[in-house]
Amino acid sequence: MNLRHCLLAACALLALSCGRTLKDGEYTLTVLSTNDVHSTWFDSTYVDGAIRKSLFAMNHYIDSVRAADGFDNVLLVDAGDCLQGDNAAYYYNYIDTVTPHLFPRLLEYMKYDAVAVGNHDIETGHPVYDRVAADLKKAGADFLAGNAIRNDNGKTYFPLYKMVKKAGLRIAVLGYTNANIKAWLTEELWSGMHFDSIANIIQDDVDRVIAKERPDVVVATMHSACGQGDGTILEAEALDAFNKVKGVDWLICGHDHRPYVETRDTCALLNSGSHSRFVAHGKMHLTVKGHKIVSKSFETDLIPVKAEMADPVMRAHFQKDYEAVKAFTLKEVGILNADLWTRDAYRGMSDYMNLIHTLSLGCKPAEISFGAPLTFNGHVRSGILRYNDLFTIYPFENQLFVVTMTGEEIRNYLEISYDKWINTISKPGEILLKIEAQDNPRTQQVGWSFVNRSYNFDSAAGINYTVDVTKPFGGRIAISGMADGSAFELERKYNVAMTSYRASGGGNLLKEAGIDTDRIEDRTVARYPEIRNILYDYLMENGSIDPEIIGNPAVIGHWEFVPEKLAKSALDREMALLFR
Repeated sequence: MNLRHCLLAACALLALSCGRTLKDGEYTLTVLSTNDVHSTWFDSTYVDGAIRKSLFAMNHYIDSVRAADGFDNVLLVDAGDCLQGDNAAYYYNYIDTVTPHLFPRLLEYMKYDAVAVGNHDIETGHPVYDRVAADLKKAGADFLAGNAIRNDNGKTYFPLYKMVKKAGLRIAVLGYTNANIKAWLTEELWSGMHFDSIANIIQDDVDRVIAKERPDVVVATMHSACGQGDGTILEAEALDAFNKVKGVDWLICGHDHRPYVETRDTCALLNSGSHSRFVAHGKMHLTVKGHKIVSKSFETDLIPVKAEMADPVMRAHFQKDYEAVKAFTLKEVGILNADLWTRDAYRGMSDYMNLIHTLSLGCKPAEISFGAPLTFNGHVRSGILRYNDLFTIYPFENQLFVVTMTGEEIRNYLEISYDKWINTISKPGEILLKIEAQDNPRTQQVGWSFVNRSYNFDSAAGINYTVDVTKPFGGRIAISGMADGSAFELERKYNVAMTSYRASGGGNLLKEAGIDTDRIEDRTVARYPEIRNILYDYLMENGSIDPEIIGNPAVIGHWEFVPEKLAKSALDREMALLFR
């Protein structure tokens, strides 16, 4: 190599070590984000062919923005909860594990730049998310979670960040998962790692990445809800970070399913909501003088997605995958002898909750069952049941745990559950259900909605009890005995069936009842597979779901709100407000 070539090589190395300089001028970066898509990938449902909002429809808007602003000027990221929620994800997670997973192929087609790991992505288990992470890396959209820390060496289990070049700018995209995963998911799903608070580590991470990579723009995408911004909610740290972190230009978040954008002088926040209803859209304008960024400004908005605008080319490209999922979905699994409405669970005993409790009590050695409606307002019609209906009945991949609790803990637990559910009333016209005159974007309720999340409204089976709506918290629950007629004893230990979500601390019901969920293994006497699988096995054995069988009081017991007349009049009025 001659001297000139040596000098050129040395200069190149020096330039790399010092970082490059920006040319003077104006720069505009467009940022698009999605989150909590929950595998609404296809634009058509599998049973009736109804058109819905989907990734296909999102892609229409994404391509439109790229066409207007230039492909190389648009950054596209996702904030997690991608691998759960629809039959398509379930099929490629657990049924067809030979065909390359559909999700990385979709993101490669749409040319995503990065994806944060969501808690429901971790819920799929190591075999699924490890495979998806490897495929996403090949597809150019790394699965990021800088706060998922390996227990063996202290390094991150997933990459912390990825460098991207857009609009002539070097962009560092950092990713984080929800820090509260331990409270919802059994440890076997996240074995080998633990999760740090995002707010506690993000500033150090940002400083380190800036020092190493010298990016022009920093983006943090996190599967964490907005929260209050006061550092009190571990699962909702986005505003905590937004209020305090220095050096981040874009903060993209999710988890709470609430569409929200905010612009400040030095940073902007994007949350597209959930289920492909919006694409979050932002622009960043930079002025560079003397090779330095001297000013920046932001624009943010939410683009409503129209289901009918699904990309026909993308649909055709993935038609074979859709047909495979549809064939699986339409598989007949049994007969339903009466309609099931999940909303009936809010007013008392219902066929829907009787089914869930019957399944749970059929798992030895369970004596008592706790359960809540997990689909807010689902309806399954009587007649032939198809696998698709099982997702309405039980939408999540929760396992079933059987844990020991004393009679006193059970009574206290029910007091806590119903206190999230109802108010104390003494006369007609007072509001019994804890509802408010406010829209709820999470459940898409318009007008009235529950104050608290209804999937934490646990009722019990295997016992007979009443809930006195005229009594205050602590005095509402009166347990008269076991379903089989034997006595219920406060001092005795019982085997209680509950979801893995609840056993791990979800909803804080156990914690508020004085039970340490960090030591739930000490109380666990049995584990069963996913509850949807238990339902499937029940149908394979029995052939049908019959209200008389699942409602057998000798098995599930009986509970009701009392006084009956006062409670019924309130519930009739308030259910009409909630579900017009």
